[in-house]
Amino acid sequence: MEVWPCVWPTFQVFRSLATQWRTGMSGVTGLDYNCLPWLMKLHGVEDEATALLDIRIMESVALTLIHHNQ
Repeated sequence: MEVWPCVWPTFQVFRSLATQWRTGMSGVTGLDYNCLPWLMKLHGVEDEATALLDIRIMESVALTLIHHNQ
């Protein structure tokens, strides 16, 4: 997989969220966004609004793959 340089900081944030998946009776439901502000600062994300949109796309694809493999 190739990650564009302009998205790299956001991808690092997404990878850092690997332990932040919320789960329910039906399995994984999505990411817990509570630590996003801290992680965005840690990884030097400048445009938080765009980063959130990118993370939501990555989350959606990940959820599709997770539920497809169950």
